[in-house]
Amino acid sequence: MNNVILTDGGMGQELVRRSKSEPTPLWSARVLIDEPDLVRDLHAEFIRAGARVITINTYSATPERLAREGAEDLFKPLQKRGIELARQACDSAGEASVAGCLSPLFGSYAPALTISYQETLDIYRRIVAEQADGVDLFLCETMASADEARAAVTAASESGKPVWVSWTLADHGTPRLRSGEALAAASSALGDLPVAARLINCCRPEAVSAALPELLALGGPVGAYANGFTSVEALKHGGTVEVLHARHDLDPEAYADQAMAWVEAGAGIVGGCCEVGPAHIAALRDRLDHAGYDISGGIHA
Repeated sequence: MNNVILTDGGMGQELVRRSKSEPTPLWSARVLIDEPDLVRDLHAEFIRAGARVITINTYSATPERLAREGAEDLFKPLQKRGIELARQACDSAGEASVAGCLSPLFGSYAPALTISYQETLDIYRRIVAEQADGVDLFLCETMASADEARAAVTAASESGKPVWVSWTLADHGTPRLRSGEALAAASSALGDLPVAARLINCCRPEAVSAALPELLALGGPVGAYANGFTSVEALKHGGTVEVLHARHDLDPEAYADQAMAWVEAGAGIVGGCCEVGPAHIAALRDRLDHAGYDISGGIHA
């Protein structure tokens, strides 16, 4: 495989560092309104660093999270603003595909915080309705359970756009979703839904490496984008990201070492999640170039 799709890195942690405001449970959503230039400029930095797929910055702008903070009326404006800023970045920094964002409704790493499957599906459909006209594909990311992913992929597939599904795994032990389910079971739960790529994200790079053989065995395009946290155990429902800490052993070159190993094993999509910034993506781009890979933003239907 000579073609590799290079995605962006994590927006939320980078925006927290750059913002003048203190982190809140909505982290990167509020900055869309208060400091939109930061969002647009960070998208542009990722594109200049080599990313050919960027994801809109609406990860924390889900109806549930907004309602919890008394800001439900911001749902539609935030979705619109997220798309506008990503498109502006593409106009200024270069060509890239824009991915819509279907994130965990209640917060990352919390598979037990669930509502009924139908309610989950209905909310994802609301999000898809706001994003579909402005994005090139949908990324169902940080999916912590099979049902969460099935609902997100179902809603996204109804748009007719390509759909990528990305599960988050437990950081230690036998590769499992954070719900305890196996990757094969989570993939099976998707049935005949049209999935253009299967990925793993927002867990330790070591967890990605351990699970990659199982992911590749599922067939079709696969990818990965890990986080750089020491641990996610401190982040509780409704909490803020300031309780999490970055590893000191995952500088751009060290992260590129990990990601190149995934590519050499067969991953065709790589990028970064939390604590992986533009410098990491630039280092990965350089390594891919040096190894003779063609970098693209090609997306598969």
